[in-house]
Amino acid sequence: MNKFDRNDAFNSEAIRKAMADVKVKPSLKGADGESGVEMSRLARQTANRLSQENYSPTMIVGSLRLAELTLLALSGFLVHALYVGLSGDLTVYVYTPAILVGSALAVLLIQIVDGYQVPALRSALRTLPKVLSAWSIAFAIIGLLVFFLQYGLAFSRVWFAVWYVSGAISLIVVRNIVAYGIRRWARNGVMERRAVIVGGGEIAKALIRSVEQDEDNDIRICGFFDDRDDQRSPPMIAGYPKLGNIDALVEFARIARIDMLIIAMPLNAESRVLELLKKLWILPLDIRLAAHANKLRFRPRAYSYVGAVPMLDIFDRPITDWDSVAKRIFDVFFSMLAIAALWPVMLGTAIAIKLDSKGPVLFRQKRHGFNNEVIDVLKFRSMYTDQCDPTARAAVTRGDPRVTKVGRFIRKTSIDELPQFFNVLRGDLSLVGPRPHAVVAAAHDRLFAEVVDGYFARHRVKPGVTGWAQISGWRGEIDNDEKIKQRTACDLYYIENWSLLFDLKILLLTPLKLLNTDNAY
Repeated sequence: MNKFDRNDAFNSEAIRKAMADVKVKPSLKGADGESGVEMSRLARQTANRLSQENYSPTMIVGSLRLAELTLLALSGFLVHALYVGLSGDLTVYVYTPAILVGSALAVLLIQIVDGYQVPALRSALRTLPKVLSAWSIAFAIIGLLVFFLQYGLAFSRVWFAVWYVSGAISLIVVRNIVAYGIRRWARNGVMERRAVIVGGGEIAKALIRSVEQDEDNDIRICGFFDDRDDQRSPPMIAGYPKLGNIDALVEFARIARIDMLIIAMPLNAESRVLELLKKLWILPLDIRLAAHANKLRFRPRAYSYVGAVPMLDIFDRPITDWDSVAKRIFDVFFSMLAIAALWPVMLGTAIAIKLDSKGPVLFRQKRHGFNNEVIDVLKFRSMYTDQCDPTARAAVTRGDPRVTKVGRFIRKTSIDELPQFFNVLRGDLSLVGPRPHAVVAAAHDRLFAEVVDGYFARHRVKPGVTGWAQISGWRGEIDNDEKIKQRTACDLYYIENWSLLFDLKILLLTPLKLLNTDNAY
């Protein structure tokens, strides 16, 4: 996505600073993270219908690139094995480099001619000339390299010809299959970017018309939300229903799998836009400000586009598409490694718990997960069974009589958290992320959401077994407002600056930080 210039009026940093000065009450007040606003029947039906995950166009295009690269290379190796034969040094030093470079070059050239754009993929016949031309140019470049490097006699001409033909056939077959799949997914609503509009009136109507006029657009508008009454914002605009007010939108986004939130308001309504963003930035969505109706124009690179409609990028959903795949692979790999290394510790802990007190070994606690969903987090039981607190209404304090002898040790050393590796494998948690808090966690009888404005923004990513806040020294009991504020600030910093290297750094530092047990009891 294009980012705006720092000199532009609506860059993300300026918005955050401005939002800090807008006095708006936190939008989420319930202990369970819900808005407390009852959605309309239509809104709830729509949200339930959209509760299933859809296919990301970015993921599909990325998978196609990988598939075509693999197919082209495999066809080259297969023809080589059948016709030339696997002949030691010739295969390793001559044919293998040619096959890999030729396949990669073809994919790069297809990318250059826009062969991986979703609109192009919908019609195989329309894009095949470009795709086959890219494959031919890649072959010509390989031929020139072979000629100038004086390797011509080392290659079989028949292999060259058959690989070219088999590669072209592979591209034709794959492209037709993908085109059929995309058309079918588009009809079924499986592959699309789902969007809701904030704001009504003529600006929203013009936005909807502009989006609908683009035949190749992959946006599905699911409805709109507006705080204004029906006189200023009618219940139906351009065939799309008004689903509720902004507070209802927050609850709607918890249920529905929405990708984008488009604000259809003029730039001169700055205070109203900022008040909306104060409520909406906690959601794990791409937030865009439609610029089609504004006379003020920024530089071209300040815009991204939904079809032909220019948008100002306000917030991007963190850790999406291939980043989420990479993070998931990271989580599964290191979780399995940890379980393999620590199973004797876990087994010994289970035995010690059974010998120390009656009751189950494991303890389940309701905590907030991604997008405020409630999840069951596993821990080794550290309290007496009849005094366990699944809701965590009463935080554990120093010398707490509810904690068993074994429990004191495993809490200080964080051994009680080890079963959460199974939560990671199940997909409820990530290895690294904001620590999941209990659904009614409070400081001095005030829910965390009441202490920290925008607290639920930390749920825009999966919670983690460990996190930047714990590495930064904010581990243990939260007995005052400052601690939860600092913890939330660390969590938001992590979300804004995420990378796999950052995750690895936190993971490697965690054992060292666990040596400090001052705040763990």
